[in-house]
Amino acid sequence: MENVVLIIHLLLALGLIGVVLLQRSEGGGLGMGGGGGAQSGRSAATAMTKVTWILAIMFIITSMTLTIVAAQKSAGSSVLDRLSATPPALNQGAPTGPDVDNLLPPTTADDAPLVPSAD
Repeated sequence: MENVVLIIHLLLALGLIGVVLLQRSEGGGLGMGGGGGAQSGRSAATAMTKVTWILAIMFIITSMTLTIVAAQKSAGSSVLDRLSATPPALNQGAPTGPDVDNLLPPTTADDAPLVPSAD
């Protein structure tokens, strides 16, 4: 169920982005020009505005649904509980790394370090 809600949530996000980008800029929101001045009345809600509101409300609903589902999945468990448990790989006696002694070539008497003579 979580995957279905997540897919719907992502589709709503993409649809909301598209609808907002398609809307006509009325200006004045950031102080930019284009407004009709004091004589222009509040325009009636267009179809794009209604679609934007519907998508935004559905986006918020799916956001809350995903939050509730995630909270129910993690109920009763803590991150600290997961950290205190040992990883399963260490319990099975898996090798921890290469044996360094086997990687070095065998030493002989000829390989002894040179020591300067005390002459």
